[in-house]
Amino acid sequence: MALEVGLRGRAALRVAADHTAESLGSGDLPVLGTPALAALFEAAAVDALAGHLAPGETTVGTRIEVSHSAPTPVGSEVYAEAELVAVEGRKLRFAATAFDHREQIGECRHERVIVARDRFLGRLKDKS
Repeated sequence: MALEVGLRGRAALRVAADHTAESLGSGDLPVLGTPALAALFEAAAVDALAGHLAPGETTVGTRIEVSHSAPTPVGSEVYAEAELVAVEGRKLRFAATAFDHREQIGECRHERVIVARDRFLGRLKDKS
């Protein structure tokens, strides 16, 4: 399968209590927490790769730089869009943005690495 710059993915969620900064321990406010936003960015990047990896391959996140620029209350729908901007061997770089119903709420630079699923999981046995 060929990975080409320009692949795009999307992920969305309705902000629930377990997505809040208060719940995630990243603050004490009942608004979308930055860790939940980071996970949404990763989900959009994973979506961009759907159907484009070889059998037995997956990706793992290795770096994420998130800017969370606006609050979003519980009950709101948020979405993130990611674009593959560079392919460097097994390393994949993404740029992403996130929005709620009113405005852009964040942006992200994210890196993922292609790994062999079985080999990667096999490494966990040594840690168990």
